[in-house]
Amino acid sequence: MRTLALRGGGRVAVVAAEWHDAFLVVTRGRVQLELRDGEPGPVLGRDAGFWLRGTGVRALRNPGRRTARVRIATPRPGPPHTGPHTYRMRRNDMDSMNDAGAVAGTASGRTGRAPRLGRLAVTGFIAALAAMAATTLAAALAKAVGVDFEIPDGGESIPLPGFAVVTGFFSIVGIVIAAALLRWSARPAARFVRTAVALTAISLIPPFLAGADAATTTALLGLHLVPAAAMIPTLARSLRTQAD
Repeated sequence: MRTLALRGGGRVAVVAAEWHDAFLVVTRGRVQLELRDGEPGPVLGRDAGFWLRGTGVRALRNPGRRTARVRIATPRPGPPHTGPHTYRMRRNDMDSMNDAGAVAGTASGRTGRAPRLGRLAVTGFIAALAAMAATTLAAALAKAVGVDFEIPDGGESIPLPGFAVVTGFFSIVGIVIAAALLRWSARPAARFVRTAVALTAISLIPPFLAGADAATTTALLGLHLVPAAAMIPTLARSLRTQAD
């Protein structure tokens, strides 16, 4: 049995001659399996175990920033005087043990995702409440200095609760995107920041098309940036923490 240390972003090829019948257990960090066709495989967390034989895995990758550790166990052949029948029994016992370990390890990896998603959801929910409060407060201050938030098409002023509702809705959308990236992406934090910044930039277009006066347009632009400033860094930091 030996331990493999895989640095953040590192990759190590699976050598069949050395790791034949090997059973691996992630003891620290996360490890992503790279399949023979080059496609990214599942990302396994701490205490997840997997058996290499017949899986089509050609390499192991570390999608996080911190060093990941993998314990590698390979069956040992019996002593020279051991007969073929005894060796087959030991090998079969090892196969049975590996099969059981692989199932248990995979289940552990799956259950390990739930706490990470739960922590991300709680962090996102708190950040969403903060974003809603900050946006509503900023809108109230803008109204206090004379911004009417009147949209010419409707002829009515946007009410303060409307800012909170819209902010809450899009904050939830951001949380869902972050959760999906944590589940399926090898680099969730970086991809989330790029996605969120792009969506924020797109959200700045409608205020220019609403036909409102300059004060309302400027205020609406600022109110789009307030929740983004609260949600994006918080969710990105949480994704980095959960991914390591």
